[in-house]
Amino acid sequence: MQASFSFRLLGISAILLAGGIVPARAQVFADAKSSPVDYTKSDLSAKKSCADMEHFKDKDLVEIHAMTVAATAQAPAYCKVTGVISPEIAFEVSLPDKWDGRFYMIGNGGLAGESLEDPGRVSQRNAALTIGLAFAQTNTGHDSRKEPSGSFILSNPEKAIDYAYRAVHVTAVTAKSIAKDYYGKAISKAYWNSCSNGGRQGLLEAQRYPDDFDGIIANSPWVDQTGFTIGAMWNQKALSEAPMTPAKLALLAGKVMEKCDATDGVKDGLIGDPRKCSFDAKKDVPSCKAGADSADCLTPAQAEAVNKVYSGPISNGKRIFPGYMLGSEGLVPAQGGTSNSGWMNVIVAARPDAKPADFNLAEGIIRYLVPTPPKPDYDYKNFDYDHDVHLLDAWGAKADAKNPDLSKFHKSGGKLMMTYGWADPILQPMMGVNYYEQAVAKNGSSTNDFFRLFMVPGMGHCGGGIGTDRFDSMTAMINWVEKGTAPDVLHATRAVNGQVVRSRPLCPYPQEAHYSGQGSVDDASNFRCVQS
Repeated sequence: MQASFSFRLLGISAILLAGGIVPARAQVFADAKSSPVDYTKSDLSAKKSCADMEHFKDKDLVEIHAMTVAATAQAPAYCKVTGVISPEIAFEVSLPDKWDGRFYMIGNGGLAGESLEDPGRVSQRNAALTIGLAFAQTNTGHDSRKEPSGSFILSNPEKAIDYAYRAVHVTAVTAKSIAKDYYGKAISKAYWNSCSNGGRQGLLEAQRYPDDFDGIIANSPWVDQTGFTIGAMWNQKALSEAPMTPAKLALLAGKVMEKCDATDGVKDGLIGDPRKCSFDAKKDVPSCKAGADSADCLTPAQAEAVNKVYSGPISNGKRIFPGYMLGSEGLVPAQGGTSNSGWMNVIVAARPDAKPADFNLAEGIIRYLVPTPPKPDYDYKNFDYDHDVHLLDAWGAKADAKNPDLSKFHKSGGKLMMTYGWADPILQPMMGVNYYEQAVAKNGSSTNDFFRLFMVPGMGHCGGGIGTDRFDSMTAMINWVEKGTAPDVLHATRAVNGQVVRSRPLCPYPQEAHYSGQGSVDDASNFRCVQS
């Protein structure tokens, strides 16, 4: 059986969960027949009964359960092993009756703690099992329904380390041991594929535990959790002092596209590389007359607030973290045939009494995970950008995935692929670009042999937006790991109502897709990858 991996839309409502952010798109498997990877080539079967797995022993296991799950229209029959790793790390390992020898694991959104039976996670499990992969996941050590946001640290400080990095590692090690015990054969290759916080988890695996995975795909990774937290507080302060309405965001989005669309050499409704466009909300958006405020203009305070979002936080006169890219504010399709700014409900609150998702997440970090002991009532308005930045250093040493030294991962034979949407309104894309460039500087000219970055014009957080957001990174990764075929291009599409309306090549950074000057701008064959 052959299949390929791509992205499926879940919708903007999926970004809000228990005070955190979860991936707006889940990485699942497309029903494609053209993949060069034969996923079920080995067709291995179990050497033990599923019931026997309840007797599996491991020094860190607190409890373990096993049950046979009958085949359905959504998934084949499989053995579902669940349990708890000390202290409270819930995990699942699902083992298909016909196994292809590979191991596949997904991560978590925001501050994690999701139910392992969340519908989005179940769909990913079913898709993996359908093509013969052993599947694993964890809640990272807490249940966000009982301990929302960062409050899980109050019941046991160890949960902070589990969330930061330990839970994924111990789950991967345990899951692979369970699979080996069940099938009587060690896994052939291990793969990680996840987005947002899951992308952060993947990077940390490469940095801290280079032998856990052979191939890691980090989509829209939350590289710098502490920098993001400072940035979200910065934006909240600016925009709470000069609120933006949906109409004003639409005005801003139109002016940005008007000025920046053609900077990549073609006017196609996409901004190729936003860094090439110079935009100043004070000059490029109509200014309201003194004392006036209407939908067709920005007040001086609103223009200043918008510029602060684009610039990122300043400390002692220097920018310490990137802002959001031009295009992230753009209008994207919403329910009912309408369009909303990418910033709405994420950076900009929909109501005066509401908290946008980015700030809500940052507040959970600055209140619970940064200070020792936690300060649940901490007021972000008291944060001093010139003096308090280093208060986050201790947490950053645990949770940030910023270490560019990937030499051990490279030596182990690992491959790393990062994808990021230039129009991401939730996490700042320059986190990914900066990390990649730092990794190249640290690891040298051979970095491209094991680590590649693909930037996606117009794509939002893990997908969505107005760009081409469906691409088969997982098949590309398997071919890279198992056949040595490095991905020189990813073929991406955009679909509306199930119909492909645009295709584009995605190029390994710093290459970009350039238009040939002839033919449809919606056809990938009219673009080629060139060095920017």
